[in-house]
Amino acid sequence: MRLIQRTSVILGAAFLLSMASTAVRAAEETPMSIPGGTYVSTAQAKDLFDKGALFIDSRVTAEYAEEHIKGAVGIVYKEKHSKVSKIDPEDTMDMSKLPSDKTKVLVFYCNGSPCWRGYKGATMAIKSGYSKVHWYRDGIPAWKAAGHTVQ
Repeated sequence: MRLIQRTSVILGAAFLLSMASTAVRAAEETPMSIPGGTYVSTAQAKDLFDKGALFIDSRVTAEYAEEHIKGAVGIVYKEKHSKVSKIDPEDTMDMSKLPSDKTKVLVFYCNGSPCWRGYKGATMAIKSGYSKVHWYRDGIPAWKAAGHTVQ
C-alpha cells in the first residue's frame, strides 16, 4: 500500500511540474526590437522622459490606477491573446487618446517582458503613422528598480 501511495505522490508531482513548465512556455518573451520603432533601455527611456516625451501606459486601468510612470497617459491595449506576440484583428486601443501630432515622441510601456501590451500598442501607433515611437520593453518594474518616479 505504501508503494502505491508513494508512486501516486511521485506521479502527481511529475504531472504538476509538467503543467507548470507548459504554462511557463506559453508566455513568450518580448523581443529586443520593434519594426518601425525604437527599442529603448531604462536609461534611454529616462532621457526621453527628461526631454518631454509622452509616455503611454498600455496596461489595464486598475494597474495604471495603482501606479504608473509620472505623467504617463493610460491607454489600455485590449488584447485577445495575452502573453504572446499574436496581434488579433479584434485587439483595440483608443487611438483618439494619442496626440494628433504624429511626430510627437511616444514611449509605450507595460509590465516588462512577457507583457506584450506596450509592444502591441507601439505597433498599432506605428501602423497608424506615428513616426517617433519608442518601446520601453522593461517597463514599470525596471523604471521603479532604477529609482525613477511613479505616481
